[in-house]
Amino acid sequence: MKAICRTAATLVAAGSLLTAGAVVAPAVQAAPAAPAAKPKAPSIVAKGGFLLDAASGRTYYGKAGDTRLSTGSTTKIMTALVVLSTKGLNLDTKVTIDKAYSDYIVRRGASSARLIVGDKVPVRALLYGLMLPSGCDAAYALADKFGTGKTRDARVKSFIGKMNATAKSLGMTNSRFDSFDGIGNGANYSTPRDLSKLAAQALKNNNFRAVVKTKSTTQRVTTKNGGYRNMSWTNTNKLLGSYSGAIGVKTGSGPQAKYCLVFAATRGKRTVVGAVLASTNEANRTSDAKKIMDYGFKL
Repeated sequence: MKAICRTAATLVAAGSLLTAGAVVAPAVQAAPAAPAAKPKAPSIVAKGGFLLDAASGRTYYGKAGDTRLSTGSTTKIMTALVVLSTKGLNLDTKVTIDKAYSDYIVRRGASSARLIVGDKVPVRALLYGLMLPSGCDAAYALADKFGTGKTRDARVKSFIGKMNATAKSLGMTNSRFDSFDGIGNGANYSTPRDLSKLAAQALKNNNFRAVVKTKSTTQRVTTKNGGYRNMSWTNTNKLLGSYSGAIGVKTGSGPQAKYCLVFAATRGKRTVVGAVLASTNEANRTSDAKKIMDYGFKL
């Protein structure tokens, strides 16, 4: 009887070992998931386009990124940056609007902030007039104010010199400015990469950011008789309000430049900055910018 019990116990123990062995046997490893396919880079109408990450400088997209092209009023990004980089800048300083600025608008058929001769306009308001309606009269007033020299021509020349010096300091190796507003005199050019670098730098300035993200504004100016006038401007950048996260930056157009747009958007912790140059019309430059940013946010 004891022998039978010992035999039964031995069989039970053996069965337990077999069961335990089955539990700890190595599991079959699942095959690793295939990496997500990289999204296809978009096709754009513009001759040139570029997109970078504002924080790291990483390039997300490039088409003729280093090709020199006319920039139109996207030049005014540099105009604003030179003003905002002025040591001891007081944005409340008033600038008297000279007849030369309005004459220039008429002579060149240029875009205007509709500044009125004799009005005293704060620098802050001039920056809105420069960047929202793309006022070449505002650009002229700022160049005249922040250049150095005894004559207006000397001051403007000095200001343009500051624009080129700033471009050099930012590593914009394929850019040259010969005007304060983008109405070139034969040698005003940049590239999609350089303009993206410029905008990324300018967006580090809180005052610049505040201006270029504004869809519309009303600014108070002082009339030559000591009264007040309200100037209202609407931003020409159609991305604002139509593209999620859009924060600027500047439109441009002209016979040589065609249709240009420097743009930026923030989603979550990421900000992307880019440019399209020489697109075929307003709708296509906006569409090109959206395609490039959509692509960048997927990477």
